Amino acid sequence: MRKFKFIKLTKSKKLRYLTNYYKKNLYIVFLHGFMSDIEGAKPLNFQNFCKRKKLGFLAIEYSGHGKSSGKFTKENITSWSNDAKIVIKKIIKKNNFILIGSSMGSWISIKQFKYFKKQIKGFLGIGSAPEFLERLMWKKFTKKTKNEIVKNGICHLKYGGYEYPISYQLIKDGRKNKVLNKTITSKIPVTMIHGSKDEVVPVSYSRKVISLFRNAKKSVIIINKGDHSLSSKRNLKKINYELNKIILNVI
Repeated sequence: MRKFKFIKLTKSKKLRYLTNYYKKNLYIVFLHGFMSDIEGAKPLNFQNFCKRKKLGFLAIEYSGHGKSSGKFTKENITSWSNDAKIVIKKIIKKNNFILIGSSMGSWISIKQFKYFKKQIKGFLGIGSAPEFLERLMWKKFTKKTKNEIVKNGICHLKYGGYEYPISYQLIKDGRKNKVLNKTITSKIPVTMIHGSKDEVVPVSYSRKVISLFRNAKKSVIIINKGDHSLSSKRNLKKINYELNKIILNVI
């Protein structure tokens, strides 16, 4: 049974998180994707992995997601990046950690290098989707959809059996949070994992992320027939194998 905890940031704001405490050990930090939460297969897999390895673990649920407070349509990349920064500071403190970013979580992860560059010892991306709001959504929207978002401030998009409320403030905030024009000089292991059958985010996005790291020990792993989520037992086993390789490079 997973024991979820809450961290109170203000009188009206609290964020849910999942953790293992190992005071002086390396931590693994999991940052989930767009409209996801920390109840899925990936956070559970990584928490169990960390228990076996006696590593610290932290999974953060951003505001407006899951059981964390806040309204999804009022939040954005800036607020979610800030959520991650605050929780990492409060829970991990001065410990070193490896980032795992799933889809949008990779975008949030890249934003953390500004604050924790010396503490981040590795980075693993899963179906990485930095700048997806502009590049994969806005640019592909019809004129009608764009007009609806601008006029009403929001549009409810149906995609893959889900409905996504896309607000205009979210799109505009995404433009303020560009990361694919940055260079990260950290000499750390960086691995991007992407499914060959990902119908949501092209594999080229993982290659774009890798190119940001000039001095890293880097690799792109394409999982044959893998989807965007990569949450099956078979795929998680492969991800764990790659994560372990990063850990062995760090310890």
